[in-house]
Amino acid sequence: MRTAGILMSISSLPSDHGIGCFSKEAYEFVDRISEASLSLWQLLPLGPTGYGDSPYSSFSTFAGNPYFIDPETLVEKGWIRRTELQKYDFGRNERYIDYEKLNENRFKMLKKAFRNSGISENKAFRSFERRNGSWLNDYALFMAIKTARKGASWTDWDEGIKIRKQKDIREAREKYSGEILFHKFLQFEFWEEWRKLKKYANDRGIKIVGDIPIYVAADSADAWGNPKLFRFDRDLQPVSVAGCPPDAFSATGQLWGNPLYDWQYHKDTGFKWWMKRLKRVFELYDVVRIDHFRGFDEYYAIPFGDKTAEHGHWEKGPGYALFDRMKKELGDKEVIAEDLGFLTPSVRRLLKRTGYPGMKILEFAFDAGGDSDYLPHNIVKNSVIYTGTHDNDTCRGWYRSLSKKDRRFADKYLDIGNVPEKEIPWSFIRAAMMSVSDYCIIPVQDFLGLGSEARINTPSTLGDNWKWRMKKNELTKKTVKRISEMVKLYRRKDSSG
Repeated sequence: MRTAGILMSISSLPSDHGIGCFSKEAYEFVDRISEASLSLWQLLPLGPTGYGDSPYSSFSTFAGNPYFIDPETLVEKGWIRRTELQKYDFGRNERYIDYEKLNENRFKMLKKAFRNSGISENKAFRSFERRNGSWLNDYALFMAIKTARKGASWTDWDEGIKIRKQKDIREAREKYSGEILFHKFLQFEFWEEWRKLKKYANDRGIKIVGDIPIYVAADSADAWGNPKLFRFDRDLQPVSVAGCPPDAFSATGQLWGNPLYDWQYHKDTGFKWWMKRLKRVFELYDVVRIDHFRGFDEYYAIPFGDKTAEHGHWEKGPGYALFDRMKKELGDKEVIAEDLGFLTPSVRRLLKRTGYPGMKILEFAFDAGGDSDYLPHNIVKNSVIYTGTHDNDTCRGWYRSLSKKDRRFADKYLDIGNVPEKEIPWSFIRAAMMSVSDYCIIPVQDFLGLGSEARINTPSTLGDNWKWRMKKNELTKKTVKRISEMVKLYRRKDSSG
């Protein structure tokens, strides 16, 4: 089935409260997607973010981001007065998120709502707490201790808490019981609001495409609560960490710093933790994009303490065994494999064996010196085509940065001619839509024809990422109609939509 969709982070939605959330604007966005005849809404990870604000570095692989809880919903429930809500400054720039102000004020507002919620008497909350106890209890305790220690990493906590001595953990649960309940409340409210929004989308024929990072953050409830899952030494320090080797884009490689998995332990336990994790993401999403798919075949291990990624080496991952277990335990699920970068024959074999569609990026295609696998004439049906992803510049910004030689090649290939600059992205959108790829997903910034000022992430940099937001009414009826016409022209309208 040929389908088309849009890539848009929850955080990038417009709202009156500093960051996109599960507010009325999210429901209006779903309406626009439906009117545009799109069948997929791809998100960035929904987890709670830490230092750097990256959704790919979360305090938990199971939890949701409290920033996405809608303040207006809390007002409607009577947990906070509108006059009180107006006192909090979440940032007033409708184009960019002010994470400093959010961090300073959002939890104050949420704590006020929590105190007025009477949540401990809520039967639905208690049911949620029981169903999710396997991850929720450790996560809430982790966040409570982290808050009490002013954000310090768990590796710097008191020894008894750090190594999870039963006596110390029991005392901590008693000492921080109020704060633990608060973080459980946040997860319950996140789930209730997200479930309603997802149902609203599903009822309109729109599937939610979610994103699961392969690794977890070093400073996370996952690493603290389950150290056996990772290659830690006796002092709970990583033996080696994740990253990518040097290449044409980075002379010293990329040092991500995530702890690496002890894959033998995972195999010996029947991938129990992974099955729990995957079950959770398929509760949140309809389709799951598995980030850094190559790492399941081979992963790059960098000695802990190194300042660059230059001295790492490749090691074998779990291979097909993990996906075989997943299919047996969870059944057939819709998966997208992020297979970008240099692909070895063994990665290609693994992708083919799983049957999952890989990704094709048009911004990687137009090298005048070669015949790229990403050029439309080389693309295969079982794939997902994008103009770009969250890690790329917008199509308009990227086009500006092309060398003269590559731009001439793109112009000739797509017959761009004298197209006005703001219209340039539509030439690439058209090429993606008409391709044979089963799935076509376009970042909202490209539908809007925006430049580099709308880029959401520049890998290996800090400070200006994950901040961009769409303004209210920026996705106009005219643009929505244009998308719909193109979707229908290239037969990408899901017949069930």
